[in-house]
Amino acid sequence: MAEPLFRLWHGVAEWRRGTLFSVWLGLMTLALTGCSQGPDTGPGEVRWDRDICVRCAMAISDPMYSAQIRVHPPGGGRSKLYKFDDIGCAVIWLDQQPFKEDPSVEIWVNDYHTGKWIDARKAWYVPGRVTPMGYGLGATIRKEPGAMDFSAARRHIYQVEQSYHLHRGETPDHSHPETGSQ
Repeated sequence: MAEPLFRLWHGVAEWRRGTLFSVWLGLMTLALTGCSQGPDTGPGEVRWDRDICVRCAMAISDPMYSAQIRVHPPGGGRSKLYKFDDIGCAVIWLDQQPFKEDPSVEIWVNDYHTGKWIDARKAWYVPGRVTPMGYGLGATIRKEPGAMDFSAARRHIYQVEQSYHLHRGETPDHSHPETGSQ
């Protein structure tokens, strides 16, 4: 009786050291990491020129001026990530959502110097930039001359919206705000 148990144990030990165990371990690792959906906080990966802005449906193509909003559902569960081509689109879209006042909502924006993601509520916004939707704000982590905080940036965004975006991005005479050309 001891002989068959010894052979069985010896066979298991050989299997564990062999290639079958390595293959099995590799497949299990792939299966476990493949099921992961990424982090449930912070900014997500952007597929430049492929991902679409939730608000204006334009391709997200400028890694210096895009934004993201991550919403955590009440009661737990996986968060939802929304992507935008301009901080202006993100701010206006969020203001139209029922969860706009939820403190767990994360807003991320690219630093216009480095392209790195920074917390939009802690960023400083420099006007006069050429941005995808013409809101003209470049976010940065350090205060620069003429920079405004998030509250002032929100007011600026709504001023631009009222002045230039009344007709889906065009002025009433169909000219572009920076150039005045048609």
